[in-house]
Amino acid sequence: MHTRPIAMTFFQCDQVFILFKKNVSHYNSPSPSNCLAVMTVVIGFEGSANKIGVGIVRDGEVLSNPRRTYITPPGQGFLPSETARHHRSVILTVLKEALEEAGLKPADIDCVAYTKGPGMGAPLVTVALVARTVAQLWGKPLLGVNHCIGHIEMGRLITQANNPTVLYVSGGNTQVIAYSERRYRIFGETIDIAVGNCLDRFARVIKISNDPSPGYNIEQMAKKGTQYVELPYTVKGMDVSFSGILSYIEEAAGKMLKCNQCTAEDLCFSLQETLFSMLVEITERAMAHCSSQEVLIVGGVGCNLRLQEMMGVMCKERGAKLFATDESFCIDNGAMIAQAGWEMFRSGQTTELSDSWITQRYRTDEVEVTWRD
Repeated sequence: MHTRPIAMTFFQCDQVFILFKKNVSHYNSPSPSNCLAVMTVVIGFEGSANKIGVGIVRDGEVLSNPRRTYITPPGQGFLPSETARHHRSVILTVLKEALEEAGLKPADIDCVAYTKGPGMGAPLVTVALVARTVAQLWGKPLLGVNHCIGHIEMGRLITQANNPTVLYVSGGNTQVIAYSERRYRIFGETIDIAVGNCLDRFARVIKISNDPSPGYNIEQMAKKGTQYVELPYTVKGMDVSFSGILSYIEEAAGKMLKCNQCTAEDLCFSLQETLFSMLVEITERAMAHCSSQEVLIVGGVGCNLRLQEMMGVMCKERGAKLFATDESFCIDNGAMIAQAGWEMFRSGQTTELSDSWITQRYRTDEVEVTWRD
């Protein structure tokens, strides 16, 4: 395929040539089969929300995984355009850090993977543009990766879970997933907003800091809560709904705090207990349906220790095992995209430059899992 490299006029061009060494005008993708005889190295770019990360994986070993976070003032969320601007300002620095930490040169990379979706449009475009350019300048094959699949494959790699029921919980997604017949099947999900989005928006209501993240700060405040405030509990079969809970607590919080009916810590505690109970319920139902004895929690909300504790109680009662990771790999990162890309590349997949677009809506079960039996 003969394609001119994409212009990078809005990046720091002096850094581009330091990192890429040379400019090439032809994109010649080597065959994945040529790389299988030796150790395969994949670099992954992630930037679907407010985290921007670049990770490098070599045959199951994470060589580097630097990232940056776009943090807004208390009471504010992050807008797509401003988030993309942040990513553009730091992505080349993060890329340079990833290569230096791994002790590798562009020539050592076998494949360039990037987040194709789902996520926020403008940040996704920023990351895809850099990944496309890097792939062309380095003469490497390109791979578009499903963000959700990245979380799952990183979780499987780190925990060594065999065939778990997966609870994927983040700011943009809430799904209960199990593998079957070359697909990660969605057994249950939110019918409106994600659990992380519910927590984030509640944090804005009571002006909780976004540094390092609103969910983390809610978790710390919840530890000091002593009074449980009853909130709507909405499980519909295998699915959950969080919008009603959010509407209720948004309206009630100010009145209850003003009248000293409870503290902000009590509200954080109550919200966590309610949301996480719903998630444990649908996860256990999926386990029963699949006859599963393993649970893997992935996604940014997955590093919440209270959620892990509650899920652990359920697993113990069922004689099952719980697998989870810390914030290094639960939170969005480049290594998870590299790991999923590694699996895809080793199974013979690549993405043609003409197909290297992004999509804000990209369901987990749309991906054919060619690397599992």
